[in-house]
Amino acid sequence: MADPTAPRDDLDLPVRLGPRPPRRVVSLVPSLTEAVAATAPGLLVGATDWCSHPADLSVTRIGGTKNPDVPRILALAPDLVLANDEENRRPDLDALRAAGVPVWVTDIRTLDDAFRSLHRLLTTACGLPRPAWLDEAEAAWASVGSGGAPPEADGPRTVVPIWRRPWMVLGRDTFAGDLLRRLGLRLVHADHPERYPAVPLPELLACQPELVVLPDEPYRFTAEDGPEAFPGTPAALVSGRHLTWYGPSLVTAPAVLRHALDHPLGPGGPGSPDAS
Repeated sequence: MADPTAPRDDLDLPVRLGPRPPRRVVSLVPSLTEAVAATAPGLLVGATDWCSHPADLSVTRIGGTKNPDVPRILALAPDLVLANDEENRRPDLDALRAAGVPVWVTDIRTLDDAFRSLHRLLTTACGLPRPAWLDEAEAAWASVGSGGAPPEADGPRTVVPIWRRPWMVLGRDTFAGDLLRRLGLRLVHADHPERYPAVPLPELLACQPELVVLPDEPYRFTAEDGPEAFPGTPAALVSGRHLTWYGPSLVTAPAVLRHALDHPLGPGGPGSPDAS
């Protein structure tokens, strides 16, 4: 029977933490890795192969977000594993729980979700003081806009591909979409039934977007790979870390993203048309 006094994660699942704050944490999410490392550098003992920040992170690598090495994680004897409902597979998390490891799962769909979730993860799950960078991130975004009146009402109609071959775009209910909306963009697929729909390129072009936003992750769009598929449409190349990560990158994200959006490549970008 679950402990009724145990704290609950973002999925409202009880997480049975020990009598003392965790001292050995494994993170299965790059942005959560950066959040913990920036707050308590010595707490992390394991992280995924994709955890690239901070650059000097020196911990055991335990595989990818979708294919973590569960035995290797268990060998690290973690007090807590940090995960995300979208990034990580539930069978892997269930295997860790079955082995007696507490797992804290985040579920972040908006900027407000991110601020609430990060506060609880760091203070409740990890037993840390609220970090100054989280206050700085909230202040940075407070000057941009809120979740109330839609600031994007007069903004450009925007398509945001996240993958190519096949083309996939931001749809409804996404963290990255919420950030772009706050920065004044109107996402063409914001009301799509799927969160990350696959949309053929001819259909994307038929939407007649006024701007295409191309992040460098998960697919690495570049000036030579992506803009040429949208002839006649300005293309903004943006940092995927600042668009999709929820952690210390949120402090500078408004300025970094705004600069990229205000300085798009000319219609079509370099290269020749390519409808692949």
